[in-house]
Amino acid sequence: MTDAYVTLVTSDNYVSGAVTLAHSLRLSGTNKKIVCMITPELSSGSKEYLLDPGHLYDELITVEPFNSFDTANLSLLGRPELGVTLTKIHIWNLLQYRYVVFIDADAMVLRNIDELFERLERADTMVNSEVFAAAPDTGWPDNFNSGLFACKPSVETYTNLKALALSAGSFDGADQGLLNRYFKNWANTSYGRLSFTFNVTPSAYY
Repeated sequence: MTDAYVTLVTSDNYVSGAVTLAHSLRLSGTNKKIVCMITPELSSGSKEYLLDPGHLYDELITVEPFNSFDTANLSLLGRPELGVTLTKIHIWNLLQYRYVVFIDADAMVLRNIDELFERLERADTMVNSEVFAAAPDTGWPDNFNSGLFACKPSVETYTNLKALALSAGSFDGADQGLLNRYFKNWANTSYGRLSFTFNVTPSAYY
């Protein structure tokens, strides 16, 4: 089985960012698959653009959108469009890949980060449970930022995440709240807590 970098595009607005991400991954020298999950709402023009050989995606995978519709918490963030980011949990259904590294479509890589796959492989030999790694977000509380994370696809994990989303929801109305609730012990393992340098986010702190 092969490994893959995966991103998610739910609207035409993120296509340019997704192309930039793919180019930055190829420039890093990776030989891993680069995959884009898309939702049915994406225009045919955007799909053709992403599949153009020059734009470097190996595969487009259509997934059904999953929206929190949590207007209260999303309004506190000032980001009502983030409800649909729950669609990200489809990454655990990508069983054709051994390990995946998810990266948001508005990010780019500055160097090769294939070591994340090796990190998961080592972890997988040590534990009998889910393997998951992410970098901390800025500020308090000590949560991870879900703009980049590494994981092993699992139907069981997907089912559990969907059930949690439907029963308890997300504390921020988006994927980051849900994933932090589910992977609450992410930092308590030797492999789970990545360096902040793997996911440096714009912030008022610096």
